Amino acid sequence: MRASRPGGWLEGGCSSTSTRSYLRGEAGTVLSVCGRFVSTHTAEQIADYFGASFEGEAPPENFNVAPTNDILAVVSDGDGLAVKHFQWGLVPTWAKDVKIGSSMINARSETINDKPAFKGVFKKHRCIIPMDGFYEWQSARADSPVNATGKPVKQPMFIHRVDDEPLAVAGIWSAWRDKNAEPDAPWLHTCAVITTSANKMMAPVHDRMPVILPASAWAKWLDPSTDDVEALQSMLVPAPDSVLTMHKVSTDVNNVRNKGAELIASVDDSTDAANDDADDPAQLVLGEFEAGQLPFDQ
Repeated sequence: MRASRPGGWLEGGCSSTSTRSYLRGEAGTVLSVCGRFVSTHTAEQIADYFGASFEGEAPPENFNVAPTNDILAVVSDGDGLAVKHFQWGLVPTWAKDVKIGSSMINARSETINDKPAFKGVFKKHRCIIPMDGFYEWQSARADSPVNATGKPVKQPMFIHRVDDEPLAVAGIWSAWRDKNAEPDAPWLHTCAVITTSANKMMAPVHDRMPVILPASAWAKWLDPSTDDVEALQSMLVPAPDSVLTMHKVSTDVNNVRNKGAELIASVDDSTDAANDDADDPAQLVLGEFEAGQLPFDQ
């Protein structure tokens, strides 16, 4: 990652809940966009890249970030920009408990200002979630990897910038505390990724993609005084087709317990056979819903 901030698209530049809450999929559901991503840069590198401050300890590098994991995001803290800890999966202030967060990892840009869980924080609590890249699963085809029984399975793809700069992904955040907790109980800070329609590069794999903000939009997006909903939503568009690239990776990424750098290594068709121990990603990626589709959020 370059130390300086990029000038545009291609120039320059909390304790987690148990993973058991999302290991099992629901019948009849579909894989969601951006259910896993990669985060390897240190907090200091992220702070330098975005011109922000950071204090405290950061989560270790993670090549398979999953819902409810601890992550870093950039926010405005009143004195400038700061890198803060968040748990991935937004828990609204009105939620009875944190379980709701495991199914609220994504917010649809088209309806973000309509949904009760999102419209308040969309106006006031926006963030940027830095990612090295994210994973998406292409539907099984004749040339897809196969499992131990010879059945084709979904092919995982790693999507990243062509120049390997970090992705500045648009997000929203919230602070939650149990209403029955003591007055001095800590707040849980959580966040969600904002998604939009896929560009031409992403379309063969999925019809959605994370909103990736160009550097020219960072200041306005993070400024809490920006409350013009139309202006904010105008930023939530697909990235230009030339910004991202993708390659096939091993089905080892399907298992959330795998966290190593080997997960983003490119595999070719001759070696791209599914690991016998790799689970169906539909069972391991929180892809059942985008949060805007949940019954309580319609």
